[in-house]
Amino acid sequence: MKRREFIRNAGVALPSLVSGFNFRAYGADADIMKTLLMPVTETDHVFVIIQLNGGNDGLNMVIPLENFSNYANARQNIFIPEDKALKLTDKTGLHPAMTGLEALYKNGKLKVVQSVGYPQPSFSHFRATDIWMSGSDSNTVVNTGWAGRYLNYEYPNFPNGYPNATMTDPLAIQIGSATSLTLQGPAVNMGMSISNTSNFYNLINGIQDPAPNTPAGKELTYIRQIAVQTQQYATVIKAAATLTVQQVAYPANNSLGDQLKIVARLIRGGLKTRIYMVSYGGFDTHSVQVNSTDTTTGNHANLLKNVSDAIKAFQDDLKFLGVEERVVGMTFSEFGRRIKSNGSTGTDHGAAAPLFVFGKNVLGGVLGDTPLIPANASVNDNLPFQYDFRSIYSTILANWLCVNDLDLQQIMLKNYQVLPLVNAGACKKAVNLSGDMLISNYPNPFTSSTIITFNTAGGHTLVQIIDTTGRVVVNLTDKEYTAGTYTVVFDGSYLPTGVYYARLQNLATQQVRAMIKAR
Repeated sequence: MKRREFIRNAGVALPSLVSGFNFRAYGADADIMKTLLMPVTETDHVFVIIQLNGGNDGLNMVIPLENFSNYANARQNIFIPEDKALKLTDKTGLHPAMTGLEALYKNGKLKVVQSVGYPQPSFSHFRATDIWMSGSDSNTVVNTGWAGRYLNYEYPNFPNGYPNATMTDPLAIQIGSATSLTLQGPAVNMGMSISNTSNFYNLINGIQDPAPNTPAGKELTYIRQIAVQTQQYATVIKAAATLTVQQVAYPANNSLGDQLKIVARLIRGGLKTRIYMVSYGGFDTHSVQVNSTDTTTGNHANLLKNVSDAIKAFQDDLKFLGVEERVVGMTFSEFGRRIKSNGSTGTDHGAAAPLFVFGKNVLGGVLGDTPLIPANASVNDNLPFQYDFRSIYSTILANWLCVNDLDLQQIMLKNYQVLPLVNAGACKKAVNLSGDMLISNYPNPFTSSTIITFNTAGGHTLVQIIDTTGRVVVNLTDKEYTAGTYTVVFDGSYLPTGVYYARLQNLATQQVRAMIKAR
């Protein structure tokens, strides 16, 4: 019997957490409780999340060489010269500061995913961050995180009875800030935080931050002592950290590198922790994003160099420590930036943007088409998203952390496509549908309505219309199909003239095509 069926049928009163108070379940058999605490899946895979706070400018990070003239025209005061971009393919390049990630790409350890976003994007830092962390629709507030829901499925009784013989270690660790919404479960946060890198080294060296010699300072010292005494995970973290004595060199004065160095050390130390989260800020580049005399330098270039150098050192360290087979990582930012730059050599809040997935078991390359950029972009134009960010999460859960289909839909709240991102190994593998023109419309341009023709390989198929701000105007179809070619009429008579995008999503495949509504 599967554990979830056992839980549903056994009728055991599980301990619960209400207003911060634990309630004990009496009379439960020890073997029953042991069964409840067993993890759902046996895997030693680790997932590392890198949050780029502030809304990273994806168009200056991953250069659209295929549409370079339109890109340069839209960003005349900040564009990266074509001959300076680090060429990955004939269509795509990296910012010249990102030589570390270029090396990973050449070694097949980097996946660039183009135009990641979601319908109805929010341009608020706070709300957009919540959407990414919760995995919710933008018009729905969800108070749990996608990773927290996953960990709750793996360890449904947490924190009662933990640590235990089956899971001795923290379920998730966040370094650099308090535990975020990403790790929030239905009742409690499923992770623990190490507020800064100094605190980590103080912990493993037995050093306590000094407190002032005042009544308040004495109270603080007492609270810290109690916290250390009651923090059962401190011992296992210290033990794991001390097992790793030597690591590769990380870049100096790089706070992201400092955090990732700790993550590598703990993974090598044998922690069973499945998810690590780190963060790096400064990406809200409304002004002086570049140096006017050389757009390949400046604030954004420095940020991208630090990200690239830190990830490259981390990956080298994992290899040196003999654990790179176990680790996959991902970057994300709460949103991208507008297509057109502003008058302050910067960029304003936008919608879709690329992200990176990295690791030895990543299926390297570029996923998705080069972003479509209008010849005369306006200040309000955004990139239409090709991939829903929740498809990235679904893929990691299914093909890396080995979550089954039933649990996957419960965790992610909906059914999202699984993409060819990672070598699934013992987990199920992503379907990779090939084909050139999978969605088109006629007539194009159209005046009031147009016929959308799409090709599906069968299974869940979604066709959406997106406007130039990046918002989904309508879902034309969203259901299961048998394999074949279908048509659907799009009535756009109520919409203003301009450019729109038809987006097809079918299993692991998606395509976006531009169409024009004329007078």
